[in-house]
Amino acid sequence: MIPETLLHRQVPAAHIQNGEITSQVFQPTRKDDKRLSVYDGSQISAEDSWKHYTGALGYSSVGVVAVSVAECDSEQLPVHSDPTPFKEHVVIDFAGLGRSKIERKADFLKRRALDRGWQFVPVGTP
Repeated sequence: MIPETLLHRQVPAAHIQNGEITSQVFQPTRKDDKRLSVYDGSQISAEDSWKHYTGALGYSSVGVVAVSVAECDSEQLPVHSDPTPFKEHVVIDFAGLGRSKIERKADFLKRRALDRGWQFVPVGTP
């Protein structure tokens, strides 16, 4: 992937406070094994990633934010293609990091996503 590639991340309603995404959007959960799932923006648009996530996968998302491969690289967070679940699937790898470093890097990614703004918000979502 090239540095400018955007990585689309779905936003659960629970990860919005006072109208703004929280850094939890970019923190892998225990079940993620420190690998945060995103969509490869060079293969799928933000809107189509939302449609896939909420339709084909059946999950809930209030919209899509994004960070770039270069932003992940700047934080020494490797980005890997992982097409096993679906062809546009990519992971941001937090392996080997402790909780405090994960939180700091997730906050950095959140700030970059906020600077970029929402990439897709479905009609009717506040």
